[in-house]
Amino acid sequence: MPKLQRFIYRLVSRSGKRRFRYALLILALGLLALAYDLRLYRNMGTQEAMDAAQVARNLALGKGYTTSFLRPFSIYLLAKHRLPAQDAAAAPFTVAAGNMARQPDISNAPVYPVVLAGLMKLLPFQFIVPDRPSGFWSMNGLLVRYQPDFLITLFNQVLFFAVALLLFLLGLHLFDFKVAAMAALLLLGTELLWRFSASGLSTMLLLLIFMGLAWCLVLLEEQTRLPTGRMRRVLLFAGLAGLLVGAGALTRYAFGWLIIPVLLFVLAIAGRPRLWAALVTFAVFASALTPWVARNYSLCGEPFGTATYAVVETTGRYPQHQLERSIKPELRSAYAAGLSGKLITNLRSLASGGVSNLGSACVAAFFLAGLLLALSSRRARHLRYFALGCLGLLIFVQAMGHTELSEDSPGVNSENLLVLVLPLVLLYGASSFFTLLTNLNLKARELRIGAIGAFGVLGCLPLVLAFLPPRTSPVSYPPYFPPYIKAACAWTRPDELMMSDIPWAVAWYGQCQCVWLTLNYKADFFAINDYQKPVQALYLTPAYLDSRFLSQWARPGEKNWGEFVLNCLNERNRGQPGPPAGFPLQHWQLQRLWPDQFVLTFRQTKVKSDAE
Repeated sequence: MPKLQRFIYRLVSRSGKRRFRYALLILALGLLALAYDLRLYRNMGTQEAMDAAQVARNLALGKGYTTSFLRPFSIYLLAKHRLPAQDAAAAPFTVAAGNMARQPDISNAPVYPVVLAGLMKLLPFQFIVPDRPSGFWSMNGLLVRYQPDFLITLFNQVLFFAVALLLFLLGLHLFDFKVAAMAALLLLGTELLWRFSASGLSTMLLLLIFMGLAWCLVLLEEQTRLPTGRMRRVLLFAGLAGLLVGAGALTRYAFGWLIIPVLLFVLAIAGRPRLWAALVTFAVFASALTPWVARNYSLCGEPFGTATYAVVETTGRYPQHQLERSIKPELRSAYAAGLSGKLITNLRSLASGGVSNLGSACVAAFFLAGLLLALSSRRARHLRYFALGCLGLLIFVQAMGHTELSEDSPGVNSENLLVLVLPLVLLYGASSFFTLLTNLNLKARELRIGAIGAFGVLGCLPLVLAFLPPRTSPVSYPPYFPPYIKAACAWTRPDELMMSDIPWAVAWYGQCQCVWLTLNYKADFFAINDYQKPVQALYLTPAYLDSRFLSQWARPGEKNWGEFVLNCLNERNRGQPGPPAGFPLQHWQLQRLWPDQFVLTFRQTKVKSDAE
């Protein structure tokens, strides 16, 4: 009885009430995440997420920073750098086949795969795709939820909650409780961020780094105004800012451009030691980035690997994914054509929808209107200038870095950089709302509460509507469905090579080394099959089979795969073997699971697994 009385006393005391509120808040967040995962969760559906995950698994298994997703363009860069004295056109085809066993990854920034590798070491990841599991996570007897995808989603949702906590604390520091709570609520009610949290992308980690950077700059600004502030403290926060930008650049290369507004911020507010502070910021940033740049340069001769050429993708010379699928690209003239047109086209697209969609239209409107309002807090004004500088810079960076990845998954992709500024947009939007609400001078308390509630509901409306019927599919099919991919890999051994239009998914779900579909089935295919490593299976999905017939399949004078598929179908309808004579993959596998997929194999029967 005394124990119960002490428990009740602690519960009703001031500290007990505070702990009870925190417990209720944590419970509410957990229930929100549970409801989202039960109703709207989907397996990974983007190339970048599966690519980073399979690199992380290789790291966790002790295979080093290698990849099972092989890009013909990366093969070209690696071979060209190893054999600089040979003719550039012949170099990619003279590399020994043994070099394909563990190909180093030169496409992904390292931080996020390293973090996922550590997660895979700590948690019980099960990289097995069951054929016929039971339970409500299955559909028609086939797997729906892939356990590693789900664990990565839970990890990113924890990062999401950490971002919301940092935003709330920053709101308390710069404004007051009402603004901080509203900003955190709007962040947690942003449907786009929930989709990012379930996508497997590195965006949540980048948001956490960006919020840490915002905190660092605020504290740096305060140190310069304190009478007891010392130069070493200013230099400490300046170095920490450089370290955070470096960590962000090693998570996503485009984040490194933020070193420009960071340096401008430091030069503007650091006071007397501004030059030293800016020098320390840049030195720490460069020190964090240089070892990885040197590693890439030693491997392929490019500081950021294949990402170095992202600026020329989706131009007239290299539309769609053609550059990364090229085994013999013409790089000398790659930068000379199409860059201005790409910039103008993408800026027009961002101006018409990208900037205004930084949150709900309501919050974005208050953020823009707030630019005309004066802020009494000096640190709040300085941080707003920094947010505007980041926003303006990232618009141009996103426009020039736009590739076909943004078309494959609009909005939720690694090239969406404007979303990084979203927490600050929500914070200043909430601040503007409460400033304007105060100026309205509403007498009735109920009207104020109603206005605040309406603002919060409008800001979270897209997420609320997402829970309404119809329910979205828990898988990204077509083309991603783990049992289908696993079944396609059953004709190859783990050390053999496949070719597919979704090699990132084959590498992640099928745990098979897979090269991206080359531009044609003649010279480019045999350049890999004969001189690199034999291709044991060809796996095509609706990702390619649903391409436009005229512009992507029936191009005159090109031996592309559309022509190859049509010839196979014609030959098969005539009673002849499907593949053309001389093609190494002669066995066409027709399975009940594949109503819309195309599989050719080297061997006629499946490879027996160790369990069999």
